[in-house]
Formats: sequence, structure tokens, C-alpha cells
Amino acid sequence: MTNMQKLLRPFYDRATLTVAKDLLGTYLVHDVAGERRIGRIVEVEAYLGSHDRASHSSKGRTARNAVMFGPPGHAYVYLIYGMYCCMNVVTEAQDHGAAVLVRALAPVANIPLRTQGPGLLCKAMQIDRRLNGHDLTGDTLFIAMPADRPAVRIAARPRIGVAYAGEWAEKPLRFYIQDDPFVSRK
Repeated sequence: MTNMQKLLRPFYDRATLTVAKDLLGTYLVHDVAGERRIGRIVEVEAYLGSHDRASHSSKGRTARNAVMFGPPGHAYVYLIYGMYCCMNVVTEAQDHGAAVLVRALAPVANIPLRTQGPGLLCKAMQIDRRLNGHDLTGDTLFIAMPADRPAVRIAARPRIGVAYAGEWAEKPLRFYIQDDPFVSRK
């Protein structure tokens, strides 16, 4: 699987909504013990910064969310429910506090487990908190543009699991590839 081009820092250093939509159809790649795991990103959620009440950055910088504040192009990996890791891609300028959650993957190579949901995909890709802050322009965990990336139809819906965020809970900030069978929830 060599017909892909690793995404570089300028890709991530753009508006979060743009990055979120442009991530659809790209490959998440993780080299684990000599095996390259590859999944096509089919679903994401955008977290727009400290003004977004659903974002981890909404209460300011903390030890947990510091990676979210930049620089762009790093992985923000955190634990939910005490047992599942979730991976976000940090976007926009330093100190903005924005990121895109990777919610679902379509398996491409060497993925033995389910990938429909952020916790499941992290488990299948062997992404855990040790990768928090990892530079996604590196060689072991990165996102790449496939040479033959087809055009995709994008659907937008409210994010999942953010009912506490008031008006932000209903904003259509979850994007997915229309009709893809690996989307976690329609």
C-alpha cells in the first residue's frame, strides 16, 4: 500500500470544519510491531475551539487537553468511561483548542477488529494514551491521502454523546461518507 501521500502540517493548520470534511476518505495508518494497519476514515466530528461547549477546550487549557491547543497536526488521545481511548486530530493555529474526532474507519489492511466507533477503532488500530501528542507528520502514526481517493458524498448530523452542551449538541458537526457501511451511526 504505497500509493498514498502523508498529510503535512499545512493540511491541519486550517479551519476545523474544512479539515473535518477533507479527512473523509483519507487513510489512518499505524505501524504496529512491523505490521502496517490502515483504515479509511469514514466518519468524524468537529470540535471548534473554546467557544464550542461540547469541546474539551471549552473550560480552558488543562493537563488533559493541553495537546488540543496545538500545534496542529498532532494526535489528541484521551480515555473515556475509564476504558476506551479516542483519537482526535488537532487543527488550526496554536492556542485555538480545536480538533477533529475520528469516529469510524473502513478497514483497508491488517485490521482484525471492528472500527465503527471511536473506542473500537482505537482498539483495532492499537492507539492508546501513549500516543497523546504524537506528531501525525511522523512515520509510525499518520494520515495519508490515497492516490485514488474517490469523490465522496458527505452527510452532516449532530455529534453523538454531547447532550450536556446545550445548543452546541444539535449543531451538525458530525460528518460521514453517505451510505458507507462502516459509519458508526446514521
